[in-house]
Amino acid sequence: MRAVIQRVLSSQVIVQGETVGQIGQGFNVLVGISVEDTTEDVKYIFEKVKGLRVFEDEEGKMNLSLTEVQGEILLISQFTLYGDARKGRRPSFIHAAKGEQAEALYEELAAKLRAEGLPVAKGIFGADMKVHIENDGPVTILLDSKKTF
Repeated sequence: MRAVIQRVLSSQVIVQGETVGQIGQGFNVLVGISVEDTTEDVKYIFEKVKGLRVFEDEEGKMNLSLTEVQGEILLISQFTLYGDARKGRRPSFIHAAKGEQAEALYEELAAKLRAEGLPVAKGIFGADMKVHIENDGPVTILLDSKKTF
């Protein structure tokens, strides 16, 4: 599972001209699910998102978590995070999970975050979405539940 986390002042997602999800300060989280992902990958991303300390404290250091700043999450599915463009000019998406599997894990992640008391707005799974992001910093973190460095 991959997640691109952007610290934002605000973010919204629009589907067919209608705002379907909107947040103030917090995280815009683009999440991609691979064919190999399981509940363990959801748990990894969940733990990282809830505990990531990238908000500034009173000394201007990135030391505060989403919970500590009472931030929100806009969670958006994005299968293109598994696009492999190493060969040729058109990305291959063979490692991206298909609809039913991906949606179940996406919804599991949203449910875990909400159960933790975090406000979670979402896009619409599989829809053509327009995302408006007011980056803060900008601060962007890439998470991958399978990568080890």
